Amino acid sequence: MTGFAQPVVPLALESERLLLRLPTEYDWRPLHAYYGDADSVRYTVGTPLTEAQTWRVLAGVVGHWAWRGYGPYTLLDKDEGAVLGVAGLWFPNDWPEPEIKWALVPAARGRGLAAEAARAVRQMARGHLPGVRLISLIADGNEASVRVAEAAGAHLEREVDWRGGRAWIYRHPD
Repeated sequence: MTGFAQPVVPLALESERLLLRLPTEYDWRPLHAYYGDADSVRYTVGTPLTEAQTWRVLAGVVGHWAWRGYGPYTLLDKDEGAVLGVAGLWFPNDWPEPEIKWALVPAARGRGLAAEAARAVRQMARGHLPGVRLISLIADGNEASVRVAEAAGAHLEREVDWRGGRAWIYRHPD
């Protein structure tokens, strides 16, 4: 027994403008534009990460794939191949339910890419994980993520206490 799950979802997806694929070791440097930026991480990890911490976060994403059989994808621009962020399924041990998560590097924001990725992930999950109901867990005050959730078709279900603060659970349609 290896302790690793077989993938239960495709290792790559496509949307109109994006390629979503399994993360590689080489993605951590471009993704550091997100994880190392104070404005980007204020509602997620809280403080900017060092390059070494960003590497470990991406290793954790790969570990999620290994243990759960699904996880966040690296987002690439289909035309240029640039790494734009991450999006996919996420269900750490302390999450209330499986979620669709997203994070874009600052240069990729404001073009609807996160919502496009979330819709692609939701569509894939419907076909490969029947019966799984998906949320997005959004920290109180993260209005940008609320806009993404709503653009992806999710609706506010409830507010919850979360890690010493408040968070909103947005439910994605089945």
